[in-house]
This record gives sequence, structure tokens and C-alpha cells, in this order.
Amino acid sequence: MRYAVARTVAVLAASAGLVSMAACSPPEKAGAQTEGGAATATSAAELGGFDRLVEEAKKEGQLNVIALPPDWANYGELVKTFGEKYGIKVNSVQPDAASQDEINAANQLRGQSGAPDVFDLGDAVARANVPMFAPYRVQKFDEIPAALKAADGAWVNDYGGYMSIGFDAAKVPAPQSLTDLLKPEYRGKVALNGDPTQAGAAFSGVVMAALGNGGSADDIGRGVDFFRQLKEAGNFLPVDPTPATIESGQTPVVIDWDYLNVAQGAKLTGKADWKTVVPQGAVVGSYYVQAINSDAPHPAAARLWQEFLYSDEGQNLWLKGGARPVRAEAMAKAGTIDQAAYAALPATTGEPVFLTEAQTARAKEILTANWAKAVG
Repeated sequence: MRYAVARTVAVLAASAGLVSMAACSPPEKAGAQTEGGAATATSAAELGGFDRLVEEAKKEGQLNVIALPPDWANYGELVKTFGEKYGIKVNSVQPDAASQDEINAANQLRGQSGAPDVFDLGDAVARANVPMFAPYRVQKFDEIPAALKAADGAWVNDYGGYMSIGFDAAKVPAPQSLTDLLKPEYRGKVALNGDPTQAGAAFSGVVMAALGNGGSADDIGRGVDFFRQLKEAGNFLPVDPTPATIESGQTPVVIDWDYLNVAQGAKLTGKADWKTVVPQGAVVGSYYVQAINSDAPHPAAARLWQEFLYSDEGQNLWLKGGARPVRAEAMAKAGTIDQAAYAALPATTGEPVFLTEAQTARAKEILTANWAKAVG
């Protein structure tokens, strides 16, 4: 699964993949190095219209993506649909890479045809690397809330979700609250998606635990305390959950994004009774960030990919994967949203909490100082 600041992966493994990607690519100069045209276009209109963008992207014929697991927010179908729709070959590498690995790949392969064209990043990594992004405003740009995008389109939130508890209803009782997970029925059964000092999902899992135990977004110390109690009770399972560990029953309770837990439930139909609940009063939300590599070797294809992702079709494909697309509100008003998929999202109670940059920085300090001591 995809961890740190959304997903965690061994650096050596990521590096090996990057070397492989470079080795398989011809040494021609990257398209982003040429002046004018798609490489500098900040909108389809600036390039001469959407049809012209499609024409230029088809000429390039390829798109390089990184860190997009097929089972993460329905990216498998998104990639397949885009490739078939426009006749563009999508080169997907290192699907389990971390957000920082995406940035590292762009730096290591700068100027080469195998460099990533686009990024899908956790918020913290995105904020730290804005100078690497090419500003671009998709046709649906105005329908994206102002707080969820850079005014020039350098970065734009794409999809998100809420932290949740996924569980095998045949193995454990349905948790009514986070504190239920401290009960004996959950002994050795509760897993967290990654290390919260590195992984975005795990980080937000600790924030959820704080909110569910009298803490706040300003001080997540009670979240760390909760996991300390979970470990002392023998309930914390120090295993990184994957589709395989869930299906085998090794991790019968998983704290993760709701869209990932919902997707697991769909895949396990007929094999396990996997359910998802968003704890009441502990609703933690987060969006991921989409951006174009300013050094993209396929600049037109990169921009066409963005247009596809923010179109009704692309947004509904994310929704089909259980993720909450950034244009959901506008699409619901326009009647273009997939109503069945929208209605199937896990129910939530209470106002969702989205951490500010300052709250995120403070939370990281608390985790860095206390996490290892709490669960080590």
C-alpha cells in the first residue's frame, strides 16, 4: 500500500526503481527543456484550446507517473481510462513510493526523458517543494474551492477522505468509539497504516486518536497516549497493513483512510465481512495535492492528465474508489456526480477537522519527541 506522507517505502527499493526507470529511457533531451508551447502553458486556452492540448499530448505519446498504486483511490482505473481515451502510454513506476521519493526522482532524473511528469503528494511535501511545480489552471479550476488550490494553479488538492477504522466483523465487535479498541476483544488486532513520523495516513490516525480522547488539533499528545495505552493493553499490532495482511486475517482492525478501508471491503466481498466506520467526534480529513513537474519531459501529456483528473469523468473515478473528489460539491449541484458512489461514502458525525500548517508542524514535533517511546 502507499505510505508516507502518504506512504512509506524503503529508500533503497525506491532508488533501484529510479535507476531502472532512467536506464529504460532514451537519452534525448526532456520536452520541458524546450522553450514555449506546452512546457510554459498555464492553461489549455493559452496553448490554443483543449483540442490543441490533446493534439500535442498525442504527439508526445507518453506520460510518466510515479507512486500511484492501482488499488489506491482507484488509480488503476484512472490510469487505464486516460491511456485508452487519448492513446497515450502511461509509464507507471514505483507505485509504492513515498511522496518524498517522487521529489527525489524528479531531482535525480532532471533533464532526462524518464523523469516524472506529474506528482501526487502529501500536503507537507507539496508545500516544501512548490518551486518545482509548473503553474497550470485546468478548465474546471474555478469550481475548486479557493482554500484547496494555489491561485496560479501551481498545486491543487485533488481527492481526500477521513480517517477511519476498518475491521473484520467476523473477528471483532464493531467499535463504537476509539476507546473501544482498548478492550480485551481487540488484543493483538489493531494495526496503524505506517509510522506516523513518516506516513500521512498514520499521522492522521494519531490525530484522530487525540480528538477521540479529549485532545485537539493543537495538541495531539493524547493521541500518542492512546497508542501507548493500546500497546500496554497488548492490543497494538506493530504490522504495516497491506491488502494481503487484511485478507489473511493478520490485521483484523486497521486505522487508515476511509477510501482505502472501503476499497478493501469491496475487494473482500464473499471472503470477509470488512466494514468501515468513521468515529463520532473524531473526524479528521485531509486532501492530497496534484502538481506538474516544471521539468516534465512530456509537458502536454502532463497538462492533459490534469485536465482528465479534474473533469467530471476523472473526479467520478476517484469517487468510485471511495475517495472524496475536490469538486464534489460543485458536481453535486450540477447533477454530474455519481450519486450511488457519493451516497455510499461512510457516514460522518460532527464537523471534520483539517489541520493547519502550524498545527501540522506542532503535531510533528510531538510525534518526533514521543512516538518511539510510546510504542517502542
